[in-house]
Amino acid sequence: MKKLFLAIAVLFSLSKANAQNKSGILTQYYAVKDALISGNSSAASTAANAFVKAVADEATANKSIAAAKDKLVAEAQQIASAKDIAQQREQFKQFSTDMYDLAKSTKLSEQPVYQQYCPMKKASWLSNSSAVKNPYFGNQMLTCGKVADTIQ
Repeated sequence: MKKLFLAIAVLFSLSKANAQNKSGILTQYYAVKDALISGNSSAASTAANAFVKAVADEATANKSIAAAKDKLVAEAQQIASAKDIAQQREQFKQFSTDMYDLAKSTKLSEQPVYQQYCPMKKASWLSNSSAVKNPYFGNQMLTCGKVADTIQ
């Protein structure tokens, strides 16, 4: 009987952890964003390549992701192939717009997803935190921006 309760508790905790972060693509998107914040072009390329793999894995199980797959993969590949941080940040603009559209139509996380906006760049991005950390300017203007929308 104790083994049964233990097994149920383990399954419950695993399903709860999985439900909080339902999407590997959102995790990989955040990794691209974080690399751009830190100004690390190589890490941004690596994270964008991981995003491409995550989209391929999730597209078979989710129709919304499958519908957006081609655009998101192309945008992530542009970020991955660009070796200059300025080019990667420019490509990130459309990538973020399309990720926002996907996040609005498909629940990618049990946690809130914040759309943040930089008025200097006239561009948005997604974050798992309400604290603004700007991927378009990094350390130059780290806190430039505001929360524009919260996806629950």
